[in-house]
Amino acid sequence: MSILHDEGQQAIATESRRVLEARISKDDLLPLLETSGRYHEGFWTTAKEQGWTALALPEAYGGLDLGLVELGLIAHQAGRSLSGAPFLTSGFGAAKAIELLGTDAQKQRWLPGLASGEAIGAVAFAAGADPLPARPDLTCASGHIEGRARSVTAGLAADVAIVLADEAGTPVLALVDLAGVERSAIDSFDNSRLIADLRFAGTPAEVIATGPAAHGAALQILALQAVVTAHEQTGGAEALMEIARDYAVTRKAFGQPIGAFQSIKHRIAELYGLVELARANCIHAAARADQADFITAAAAARLSATEAYDTAARDCVQIHGGIGVTWEIGLHLHMRRSRSLALEQGNSLFWEDILVDRLAGEAA
Repeated sequence: MSILHDEGQQAIATESRRVLEARISKDDLLPLLETSGRYHEGFWTTAKEQGWTALALPEAYGGLDLGLVELGLIAHQAGRSLSGAPFLTSGFGAAKAIELLGTDAQKQRWLPGLASGEAIGAVAFAAGADPLPARPDLTCASGHIEGRARSVTAGLAADVAIVLADEAGTPVLALVDLAGVERSAIDSFDNSRLIADLRFAGTPAEVIATGPAAHGAALQILALQAVVTAHEQTGGAEALMEIARDYAVTRKAFGQPIGAFQSIKHRIAELYGLVELARANCIHAAARADQADFITAAAAARLSATEAYDTAARDCVQIHGGIGVTWEIGLHLHMRRSRSLALEQGNSLFWEDILVDRLAGEAA
């Protein structure tokens, strides 16, 4: 596939940007930082109304039967506008796990709700330095899960979770109904992510993959989520680049716009390069979702998008100077989100290892 979108895909991007810019504002998002357990309901209502939750799911279960490319376009615009809920990514990850590995009964039970957005999904192994340990912390025995899943994004609101557990020394991937599961909210610097620890105490679970297949399936789900997150990061980086550019051509110092100084113009030019590299990697990865090299492409997209968003968040604040760190201007919203997204779906060290291992295998 070309790294350019076709007319239909461009229309999706244009319309989603128009809708989100009309419905999300900085003033809606700032109060969420000071409260645990709340998300921006306006964003999630919009996602459901627009059919974004159903975009990449099968038509037989209420989906629109499009793909990762189209979902990535929505995530990109969500990143630009700082969407105040993580469910677009977490619900997609849980739904794809059920679609790819679940039984017909499991699909009938969960996919229609996830497609409509009435049910919320979470993937409970997507955080930390090593989201796919050889020996998972959770244990599974006789169809029941024990232990604590830590720092689960969307965990406070999720109805169903996909977990990686250990069953007598063998990894298993399991589907867990979260009704009645104890949740401990984690007060973070980006509270709208609804991060929570989930405590399982003999919680019923349905195993959907076991052995090496469980690890492979978990990595596939993690990579699918990572591509969606990379699009969101790229959208945030693009927005910050434009904010920095606009400020640099209006703010004056020593009688001229600060954008005339090399220290400023070069930074903005470097941001442009990082954003475009991340964008190309994201489109490439999304287009390779059903190909053998998808994990490699996903790792590259994840790494380049993380670098772009982190750099843009830092440089945009510095270009603004003192006003850049004030509560009212809201640049810290992007700074917080860039750090949150850098840790979700595994950090950069994890994806660097994945990328190196894949490239070394291809070269062997």
